[in-house]
Amino acid sequence: MLQNKNIVLGVTGGIAAYKACDLVSRLKKLGANVNVVMTRAATEFVTPLTFQTLSQNPVAVEMFQQPGSWEIEHIALAKKADLLVVAPATADMIGKIAGGIADDLLSTTIMATGAPVLLAPAMNTHMYQNPIVQENISRLKSFNYRLIAPETGRLACGDVGEGKMASPETLLAAIVKLLIRQPDLAGKRILITAGPTREAIDPVRFISNHSSGKMGYALARAAAERDAVVTLISGPVGLPRPNNVDLLIPVESAAEMYRQVMAHYQDQDIVIMAAAVADYRPKAVSPEKIKKTNNGLTLELEKNTDILLELGQNKGNHILVGFAAETQNLLEYSREKLVHKNLDLIVANDLTEEGAGFGGDTNIIRIIHRSGQVDSLPKLTKTELGHIILDKVRSLLEPAAAL
Repeated sequence: MLQNKNIVLGVTGGIAAYKACDLVSRLKKLGANVNVVMTRAATEFVTPLTFQTLSQNPVAVEMFQQPGSWEIEHIALAKKADLLVVAPATADMIGKIAGGIADDLLSTTIMATGAPVLLAPAMNTHMYQNPIVQENISRLKSFNYRLIAPETGRLACGDVGEGKMASPETLLAAIVKLLIRQPDLAGKRILITAGPTREAIDPVRFISNHSSGKMGYALARAAAERDAVVTLISGPVGLPRPNNVDLLIPVESAAEMYRQVMAHYQDQDIVIMAAAVADYRPKAVSPEKIKKTNNGLTLELEKNTDILLELGQNKGNHILVGFAAETQNLLEYSREKLVHKNLDLIVANDLTEEGAGFGGDTNIIRIIHRSGQVDSLPKLTKTELGHIILDKVRSLLEPAAAL
């Protein structure tokens, strides 16, 4: 995905420097060439040897260290970069850049580059909210520096608030978007379902499953990044609304999801059913909490409407993508589902594989095409897989693009 892309990663002196190790690893897996520049303070948190091992390139620290070649290092790196990323970006480094100060190797390289610069601030909450820091950030934005806002949570100092560096996954998505993502789905209307459904037993209890909604939300983010018009119909999840999604419709039960999908289906070009919809619901729902007894509890279940099957029966010109989560006979069962439900693609994963399935940030999938072709992918983040799935969908919209 990032083959032949040169990324210069600047690491400054903050505890979040350890996250930059993960980012380097992710970038290398996508084929990028990564050169790391560290401030002297950063070396107090992570050794240059760690980044050298992960990047497979020498790590630059000192402005006046003995050169390995006759190139002036900060100029060579500045020219080489397709993108320069600073993660973490401390208040000190943000202030230097905003003030035009170039007094170490990293700040000098930033001043010398013509490549886009992406900053990931990380600092104490009160530092981040300091009006001077905020003014520096605004100044950098006015000069077209890109910034990834920090997250809110518990900080290393013990405070709780805004200031955590964005996750490596979030940074990777931003880097991919800056370097290679084009608005290739602009104007296409995509409906995506995500998360579990809850089938009420009484006002307290319900039947559900382990779906976290992360795969569907990753797809929604990826589609929005590619300028699609995105409708996300979501079961109950604990996830923030994806950026730039046009319409988010929360639902609880399979019946609610059915009604909302059918209400919006005809206006869509593409439908991706990533939700784990319950197959059954209690036949009768108690209006009051069922009291515990010593005799156990028997529930009579009835079948929910198979939303994907009904969509396939009324497919028309829609592109229809389904998901299959299995614990055995993965390809056999998934192919049967693709044919029976009249799908264009089905995304299959084996729940027994480590790193696959519900709840995690990664998955291991096979994408099965109507033609019988199977694309087997290694363990990747759900964000990465979201874009890969959309690449396959786009090839169905424009077959010539796949050639």
